[in-house]
Amino acid sequence: MTIEIRRAAPADLDGMWAAFQPLLEGGDAFPFGPAFEKTTFQLHWFSNHPAYVACDGESIVGMYKMGANYPDHGAHVASATYAVAKQAQGRGIGRLLVEHSLAQARREGFLAMQFNYVVGSNAAAMALYRKLGFNIAGTLPQAFRHRELGLVDAYVLHRFLEKE
Repeated sequence: MTIEIRRAAPADLDGMWAAFQPLLEGGDAFPFGPAFEKTTFQLHWFSNHPAYVACDGESIVGMYKMGANYPDHGAHVASATYAVAKQAQGRGIGRLLVEHSLAQARREGFLAMQFNYVVGSNAAAMALYRKLGFNIAGTLPQAFRHRELGLVDAYVLHRFLEKE
């Protein structure tokens, strides 16, 4: 597997949307529902923080965006959002994306990484984040309406970034 991770460009929008849209139908990992529109997706992924794409040849198989969790007094803590295309899941792409974002956050001078909303029933994501040193900093009780499980907890995860 040769996966290239690079900064997303406006020309990547269609490929990113094609990878992301099927993930909404699952109703098990993202707070966005099936009515989430491409224009909203574009604003979400191309406005405040830089986006990166993971490419397997010409195909976009994953993406993340990363930047300061909050401005000013909270700007030393990064936050990120990740997505791996359904057909590419289970190939280690999520791990590559998270590791890339952690290295990028270090390069940019962030001291920690925080995820504000990780669905507790997303076992693969939770296991990956734990392996990569994230800890649960808080629980949001019944904060996510899972398509099959009903109301499930979401978590705030955190880890400090060591120097490279």
